[in-house]
Amino acid sequence: MSRVEWVIAGRYLRSRRSSRLVSLITGIAIGGVTVGVMALILTLGVMNGLQKDLRDKILVASPHLRLLTYGEGLRLDAWRVMLDSVRAFPTVEAAEPFVLTQGLISAGHDYTEGVYVLGIEPDTGSRAVTSLAQHFVRGDLRFKTNRDDVDGGVVLGRRLADRLSAYPGAKISMVSLPGSKFNRALGAFVPKFWSFEVTGLFDTGMYEYDNSYVVMSRALAQRFAGLDTAVTGLEIRIQHPDEAKQVASAMEDTFGYPYRVLDWQTQNHSLFAALRLEKLVMGLVLLLIVLVAAFNIVSTLTMVVADKTREIGILRAMGLSGRSIRRIFVLQGTVIGLVGTTLGTVLGLVVGQIVNKTGLIPLDPSVYFIDRLPVRVNPLDLVTVIVASLAIAMLATIYPARQASRLEPVEAIRHE
Repeated sequence: MSRVEWVIAGRYLRSRRSSRLVSLITGIAIGGVTVGVMALILTLGVMNGLQKDLRDKILVASPHLRLLTYGEGLRLDAWRVMLDSVRAFPTVEAAEPFVLTQGLISAGHDYTEGVYVLGIEPDTGSRAVTSLAQHFVRGDLRFKTNRDDVDGGVVLGRRLADRLSAYPGAKISMVSLPGSKFNRALGAFVPKFWSFEVTGLFDTGMYEYDNSYVVMSRALAQRFAGLDTAVTGLEIRIQHPDEAKQVASAMEDTFGYPYRVLDWQTQNHSLFAALRLEKLVMGLVLLLIVLVAAFNIVSTLTMVVADKTREIGILRAMGLSGRSIRRIFVLQGTVIGLVGTTLGTVLGLVVGQIVNKTGLIPLDPSVYFIDRLPVRVNPLDLVTVIVASLAIAMLATIYPARQASRLEPVEAIRHE
């Protein structure tokens, strides 16, 4: 583009007494693009933030993979042999046996509720499959007790401990449902009662874990669940969590029946599928805001053409080509789109950082699993929004630019 075209386009965009309305509509068009781009960036950032935060929270106490067996009972008897095979599998960084069962818990009062009981290896250090040990408020995973009147030590989620008023050093009672024994004289199953000392509290930020999980040593959990020497399965950590599905498939092909491998994505498939669908739908809906702004650009440039018809005729009579006229109006629309997109991008990033760092928007963790609204802007999403906004702005210039370039000099000069 020539310098003349830049100068003329700039003059048409600047406010003058005779074109205050055009300038106002130009500002509205820029504002429309700004709001649309900002809304898109924030919405996509929220969707990305929810996915990432939920993934991080889930993987605190849930492994990348779980090796289980088919059939009833969910018990793995030959787990020591399988453990060696799993540890030798490519991409596996750590693997340990685990026990997962359920029980009833109370802390010296009539209030009783159901909980999940997770049995893991105590103080596994670098061999730890999950990062649970890094989220302790008090205590650790050694399950070391200071009382002689208990069956062992357990650690509780912070929310569960607050609800039960059971803190480190306190004694709690639990009923083992799977470990219940059938009494022939009574003709019914008699539950077994256990006493434990609370030796620690963890706070993962994941409502389900903090609210309903009791963690104990694997050996103690085996007895609690009535599994004898068996375990529920093996929990596995791999190098790249996003490749869990492929590694799970490869393991199933290698080990065959009766083993099955569940990856963390499959276990939470419905949740993440819903988030992906929401991200797509919300992105498409909010893109309509940018499209509305594009119509504002069309109307703005159309009014500029009507307002500057005589000036366009004079320019054509002075030798300026129709192609140059067309480029002038394309340039105006591009500038509107560029300014609006830039402002929207800056505002979207700034507001996103404020919301993310300050926890400005709290959430109910019992519903959303997390306690605040996270915003994580994906660079690819950001580039896509910017490119789409600029492309829509440029496309909006086509009609008014063509109309301006087709004006005949004589008729345009005579225009009132």
